[in-house]
Amino acid sequence: MISRHALNRATLDRQLLLRRHSMPALQAVEHLVGLQAQAPFPPYFGLWSRLDGFRPEELARLLEQREVVRIVLMRGTVHLVSAADGLTLRPLTQPLLTKYLLNAYGTVMASLDLDAVVATGRQVLAVGPLTGAQLGVRMAEHHPGAGATDLSQIMRTLVPLVQVPPRAVWGKAGQTAYATVESWLGREPHPAPSLDDLVLRYLAAFGPATVADAQAWSGLTRLREVFDRLRARLVVLEDEHGRELFDLPDAPRPGPGAPAPVRLLAPFDNLLLSHADRSRVISDDHRKRVITINGQVLGTVLVDGFVQGAWRRDKAVLTVDMFAPVTAGQAEEIRAEAAALLAFAEPGKAHDIRGI
Repeated sequence: MISRHALNRATLDRQLLLRRHSMPALQAVEHLVGLQAQAPFPPYFGLWSRLDGFRPEELARLLEQREVVRIVLMRGTVHLVSAADGLTLRPLTQPLLTKYLLNAYGTVMASLDLDAVVATGRQVLAVGPLTGAQLGVRMAEHHPGAGATDLSQIMRTLVPLVQVPPRAVWGKAGQTAYATVESWLGREPHPAPSLDDLVLRYLAAFGPATVADAQAWSGLTRLREVFDRLRARLVVLEDEHGRELFDLPDAPRPGPGAPAPVRLLAPFDNLLLSHADRSRVISDDHRKRVITINGQVLGTVLVDGFVQGAWRRDKAVLTVDMFAPVTAGQAEEIRAEAAALLAFAEPGKAHDIRGI
């Protein structure tokens, strides 16, 4: 059996959160199977909390050099992933995107020739990146009677499109503009990616985990058969509730007593979004304070491995809202992390830390 605290420490270790690591940002992005990125800048803070000496210019350069991309993948949300993973993961996650489209736009789609719509969208984008609104308007010129917004949404869901710079480049601003992944990267999506490999990579970054956990992370269903196929290659554990958890045999499981330093997690951090049972890192009560009804996920404070507070930043002012009392030593650790975050985000400015 594996206890909740042991599960916590194992997960934090996989997530590079028991210590800051000296590794290139691209290697970390690939190990984590991407970072959730529907807002442009949380991935920078996600890497800052995990990597020693990480600077925002490193990730900005990877975006501009097309070594990482922002693309809709797991759970139907935008993720920042390596270029190679963008080409591999999108075909695997396309079924959940198609299902979403059918549920939301089935009536609209029934009246359209989808092959013709996709061909039009690709033709329109061949001239260069476009915003969603521009894409829809230009597609509508070829499909009279169809709504521009509907056409844009259909295209963005059925075809792998990347959000191109300057969007999400540190220190720059830009509207969300799209290009096909083939035109942006000069390569086609993987023709036959492996679901088995996807599950193994999930366990390496988020395990030990149940089948339901992997499905919650990916948005895919029917993964039980994948786990059954892999069972002989995996370690099978049992949690405090008698649930079966799977893991890689050589993956680190440091035990419940491993020290877990204070960390300020990025908004939308995948640590909080990638398990069906999130109690390994956050209680149900605290989750309601962190994940809002409109889908926002606040930056959070990890104390002894668990979410114990939230943080917000307004330029050089960082405000901490703790959910429970902390010791004087823990408060000092939180202030030190907050100061380091502000030095990272707002170098050379006067900083103000509030609430702790």
